[in-house]
Amino acid sequence: MPKVKMPRKSTAIDMTAMCDVAFLLLTFFMLATKFKPDEPVTVVTPSSINTTLLPDSDVLLFTVDKDGRVFFSMDGQPKRKKMIEDLNTQFKLGLSDKEMKSFVTGASVGTPLKDLKNYLSLSEDERKKQGLDKGIPTDSANNELKTWIEYGMAAQEGSINKVKYCIKADNATPYPKIKEILETFKEKHIQKLNLVTNLKAAPQGTAAWQEEQAGSKKE
Repeated sequence: MPKVKMPRKSTAIDMTAMCDVAFLLLTFFMLATKFKPDEPVTVVTPSSINTTLLPDSDVLLFTVDKDGRVFFSMDGQPKRKKMIEDLNTQFKLGLSDKEMKSFVTGASVGTPLKDLKNYLSLSEDERKKQGLDKGIPTDSANNELKTWIEYGMAAQEGSINKVKYCIKADNATPYPKIKEILETFKEKHIQKLNLVTNLKAAPQGTAAWQEEQAGSKKE
C-alpha cells in the first residue's frame, strides 16, 4: 500500500517574548550608560604618516592646547579614585567625597593643585567663567607636571611597567612649552612617549609611499 503523506505544517515561532527582552535590554543600556564627558579644550593635532595605533588602556594622557595649557587624563575609574585620594592625603587638599567623585567620573583636569578643590566643585561652564582652566604648571619654579606623572604611575595598581604616556598637543602649541614637557619626562627617566597625530597619506615618491604601494600590490 502506498504511504500516507502527512500534510506539512509551517513552523510558527512566537517572537513576542524575545522582542520584549530585547526592548528591556535596550532600555536598560540607554538609562545606565554614561556618556564620556567633554574635554575642556579642543586640540587640532598635527598630521603624520605614522600608522601605529595608540594604546587604549593603562594610559596617562597629557593634552596641550594652542596656548600651552596642559591637561591631565587617565583611564580607569578605580585608578582615578586611588590617585585623587593619594593627592588629597599628601597635599591636604581637603576634598569632599563629591569633589573626588567629580575627578573620578570627569574628563581631563588642568589647574594648579592649590585650585583643585574649587575646580572640582564647579561645573565645566563655571570653571570657564572663573578662568580655572589655567593648565598644570610646568615651569621650573613650580613644575606640578612631575606630581601628576608620579601619582598617575602610582595609581596603576601593579601595572607600572605597562604604563603608556601620550602627548596630544595642538599644531599651534609653542615649541618652548613642548620642550618643557619633554624635559620633565626626561627627568623622570621616561624615554618612550606616544604623540597623538592625524593620519595623512605618505608623499608620493617617498620610502613610506613605496612601502604602501608594495603592500597594496600584494593584496
